[in-house]
Amino acid sequence: MERIYLDYNATAPLRSQAREAMLRALDLPGNPSSVHGEGRAARRMIDEARGEVARALGADPRYVTFTSGGTEAANLVLTPSLKDGAGRVSDLIVSAGEHPCVLEGHRFAPERVHRAPVDGQGRLDLAALEALLGGIEGRALVALQAANNETGVIQPLAEAATLTHQAGGLLVCDAVQSLGRQETGSLALGADAVFVSAHKIGGPKGVGALAFARGDLHMEEALIRGGGQERGVRSGTENLGGVVGFGAAAAVSTPQASEMARLAKLRDGFESALLQSFSEASIFGAGAPRLPNTSCFALPGLQAETLLIALDLAGFAVSSGSACSSGKVRPSHVLEAMGVGADLAKCALRLSLGWATRESDLERFCETFQKTVWTIRERRGLRT
Repeated sequence: MERIYLDYNATAPLRSQAREAMLRALDLPGNPSSVHGEGRAARRMIDEARGEVARALGADPRYVTFTSGGTEAANLVLTPSLKDGAGRVSDLIVSAGEHPCVLEGHRFAPERVHRAPVDGQGRLDLAALEALLGGIEGRALVALQAANNETGVIQPLAEAATLTHQAGGLLVCDAVQSLGRQETGSLALGADAVFVSAHKIGGPKGVGALAFARGDLHMEEALIRGGGQERGVRSGTENLGGVVGFGAAAAVSTPQASEMARLAKLRDGFESALLQSFSEASIFGAGAPRLPNTSCFALPGLQAETLLIALDLAGFAVSSGSACSSGKVRPSHVLEAMGVGADLAKCALRLSLGWATRESDLERFCETFQKTVWTIRERRGLRT
C-alpha cells in the first residue's frame, strides 16, 4: 500500500523545480569565488537564488546570507556581538516555546538569558515580555518564532516587535515554519532579522538563510571564519547545489490563499473526525491562530512512541513534535511551557500537511488511527 507522508513540518518533499535546478548546478564545475567563466557562472546562480530567497522574505538581497540551515543561522545571529547604529545587545530574551536551535544555540552567558512565558495556547505572554524588557539594564535581543513547529500556533510577532523597539532592543525571528505558509512575512511584521531553512518549503536539506532588515545590522564576531565568503558573514565555499535548489523552491512557495484555505479545511476536518471518535482527545493550541497545515493532538494514556511505531508500520509518516532532537521521542518542552501535564504531553502526536496531501489521505489516516487505538486498548483490556 502507498505510504502517506504527513510530516511536512519536519521536512517537505523535494520539489521538482528544486531538483532540476540542483542538477544543473551540480553539473557546473566552477567555484563561485573563482574569476574564470565557470566561476562567474556559479556566482550568477547564487546571486539569482539569493534574489529569489530575498523576494520570499521581503528582504534586500544584499542582506541575505546563506548558511547550512536554520540551526546555524540561529547560532550565527543570537550573539552579544550583534549590533546596529545604536550599539551591541547585552541580554537575550527567548519565549519558552522556541525551537531547540534557539534555546540551546545562542552565544550568551547563562546569566544574560531570560525566558518569557507563554499562555495555555502557546502564545507569548506580551505583558511578561514587557516586564522583562523593562528590567534589563543593557540592550535586549528578543528571539521569537513566527509560528511554532510543534503546534503551529502563530505568535504575536508585530506586537512583540513594537514592545522590543520601544525598549530600544532588536528582534530576531525564527521563520522556518512560516515561510511559504503565511502571507505576511516576518520582516514586514517588524523583525530586525529572520532565519529560514530550505527543506521546509521543498528545497534540499542542509541549506538555510539569515536575512537582516537593514544594512547597519551586523555581527562583530563571525561564527565561521575563513575565506570571507558571503561578504565575510559566513566563510566557506558556498553549497552551490543546495543554494540553487533553495532559490528554486522559494520561487514557487509564495503562500496562496486558496491553498492555505484547502489545508485548513483538511486539518479542521481531521480534528472534527478525531473528536467525534475520541471525545477525550486534546488538540493543543486550537484556541489560538495556527498555521493551516498543523495539528498537534493527544489521547490520554496512549504514548506517542507506541502510536508512532504502529502508524509507521501501517504506512503513515507522522511525528511526536520537533524532528531536531536526534530522533528521540520525549515529552515536549513546548507543551510543558503551555502547562500541559507530563503524562498527556508524552502522548502528543503531530500531523503536518502540504501541497501533496489529499482528503483521501486523511480519511485513510483517521480510519487507521481509530483501528490502531482500538487494537491497543483491547490488548490492554481498556476498550469500552
